[in-house]
Amino acid sequence: MMLAALPALAQQPAAPSAAPPKPSVPASYKDLKFGALRPVQIPKVEETTLPNGMKVYLLEDHELPLVRGVALIRTGNLFDPADKIGLASITGELIRSGGTPAKSGDQIDEELENIAASVESEIGESSASVSFSTLKERTAEVLATFHDILTNPAFRQDKLDLVRTQVHGSIQRRNDEAHGIAEREFVAAVYGPATPFGWRIEHATIDNITRDDVVAFYKRYYFPANIILAVHGDFNAAEMKAALEKQFADWKATQPPVPAFPKVETQAKPGIRFATRTDVTQTSFALGHLGDVLNEKDYPALEVMADILGGGFHSRLFQKVRTQLGYAYQISSSWGANFDHPGIFEIAGSTKAASTVETLKAVYSELDRMRTQLVTEEELQSAKDTVINGFVFNFDTPSKTLNRLLTYRYFGYPDDFIFQYQKAVQQVTRADILRVARQYIDPAKFVIVAVGNPKDFHTPLTALGPVTDIDLTIPGSATSPSSTTADQSVAPAAASAPAAPAPSPDAIASGRELLARLAEALGGEAKLAAVKDMTQKADMVLDASAGGLRAAQTEIWLAPSQYREEDVLPFGKIVSYYDGANPAAGWMFTPQGLGAIPPQEQAQIAFELFRKWFPLMLSARDAGRTVTEKEGRLVIADQQGNSVEITIDPATGLPASESYPQAGAPANKILETFTDWQETAGVKLPRRIAIMQNGKHFADLRVTAVEINKGVTAEQISKKP
Repeated sequence: MMLAALPALAQQPAAPSAAPPKPSVPASYKDLKFGALRPVQIPKVEETTLPNGMKVYLLEDHELPLVRGVALIRTGNLFDPADKIGLASITGELIRSGGTPAKSGDQIDEELENIAASVESEIGESSASVSFSTLKERTAEVLATFHDILTNPAFRQDKLDLVRTQVHGSIQRRNDEAHGIAEREFVAAVYGPATPFGWRIEHATIDNITRDDVVAFYKRYYFPANIILAVHGDFNAAEMKAALEKQFADWKATQPPVPAFPKVETQAKPGIRFATRTDVTQTSFALGHLGDVLNEKDYPALEVMADILGGGFHSRLFQKVRTQLGYAYQISSSWGANFDHPGIFEIAGSTKAASTVETLKAVYSELDRMRTQLVTEEELQSAKDTVINGFVFNFDTPSKTLNRLLTYRYFGYPDDFIFQYQKAVQQVTRADILRVARQYIDPAKFVIVAVGNPKDFHTPLTALGPVTDIDLTIPGSATSPSSTTADQSVAPAAASAPAAPAPSPDAIASGRELLARLAEALGGEAKLAAVKDMTQKADMVLDASAGGLRAAQTEIWLAPSQYREEDVLPFGKIVSYYDGANPAAGWMFTPQGLGAIPPQEQAQIAFELFRKWFPLMLSARDAGRTVTEKEGRLVIADQQGNSVEITIDPATGLPASESYPQAGAPANKILETFTDWQETAGVKLPRRIAIMQNGKHFADLRVTAVEINKGVTAEQISKKP
């Protein structure tokens, strides 16, 4: 009976149970409460000095089976001779890419890639570094490579020639971006163009640099007593110390102590400087004057002040100039401070050309308010929270903390500088903000730099005062400034670089043989030549260090030289169209509307057309391209300075990877690794691509669909949104 009643009982509604209490939802984001940040913990670091004088800091961290190290060398491009500007940065590049006497840089690249390791070098403004990263089990061999690169670089002449060519190309394109022009000219004007802080690399200064200069620069600054080495990761400190002593026992180079870096002594001449760009619809601008150093007692208050003025969406400049007036899409301010010399107080942004003068007037109005009225308590607290919460991310992992401690030691700051800084920020008052704004900001000393098309200005720039024209001519260039019109924007990558030595007949013959084998592996020349159009859809995910952005990408290629790309991004859709036969017909659609393709993007699209698989594999048929073999890799280049190096998988005969300098930014080295090859219409194409930039993971691309010869027309590919 009870069993018979179960179905009926099951159909009856259950007795109501007590509902769980609903969580309390704040009425406003202003009511959200957050716990206090965890205090910064300075880990225990073991310090030692090797017999040769090199200082060493060791930090054990067994959370992951990784070992990382960085050597800081006291040098920088501030030591460049005036007639050889660029020497330091080229030396920093060649220390790694030039290899060692035993192995070329390319051989080292391949070895490190095969074991998921890296060794990198660079020279910046007032410091240089050589770093390594490896899995724990590969520590010994990577440490040996790190030692060889740091102590005995070969500085091969062919790599020097390559770097010089790339720098020449970068110089030739330096006027491509209006924002880049404004920033470059602003910094030069504030520091003084005749000082190491404000001068720039030119074709002539690069041509003056020889291999002997590079070797001499290295020998002067790279010696043990001038180096601080920090190693962090999964190791035993005593064992690592012994390994380092053994590894560097043979390096006993000595030099006199390195002199102090130059001081910032010039006072910029205030005024308005303007560069004409007739191919842009917006004006890029920067204004300000010298800032100060990090250990200036008022720096914490100045940083809080700059955040209130223009530190983000909540800032006064953003709310006034963008939200209320609608003049600018972006605007910000920062109080620049360096460890060893003054930074720059800068307000920068871009605005519609018609509202250029009105935007600058609005900026001055907000500066006047900052210097005459107390900020609100809410503004103060929000900015203090932003500054403190942002700064602690320099210390949120043991490795970051070690690097920061290393930097403090390098520049002579106390180990507890972080705690001094945090305490000082917390003590900033409204009165402090008003005081430092009045004391340190002087609009009468402002340098103003603007780049735009004066024909579109509603009010002439002279309404703000006398205007000095900026000459954008590139000394030593074959053309007048490539930036003044859109037609000149896609200049050859190395228009004024010295011609590269002609490849040998053997290199050409080997290259053509490699290309023929590669084309056959991809489907054969006949099938590759038969491809007239391709549509490819893919999902791209940037690495967290590059922003973690996700994008849905559609590429359409129509032979011989039309290209369309559609990117769906979190903030909207971007569509661009480019015709290599008629670059002026290209356009770009963004959330801000339809306009011309910026010059740097044009250069990048032109490069994408160059390296499309179908025309690339038929490069032997193109008289304007060279095909050579270099240490087992296929090298393809054209007369515009575009080039790629392809490594071939010996097991499949398919491309394993492709490396190239980034178009428009040749200092960035890109490596793409290809996997999951699949056939479409008789042609094999990769479905997964891992992208590295300067030895670090940058993005992953997964191809979701490929269509070949679907009948794309010129009207379809060029149709505007």
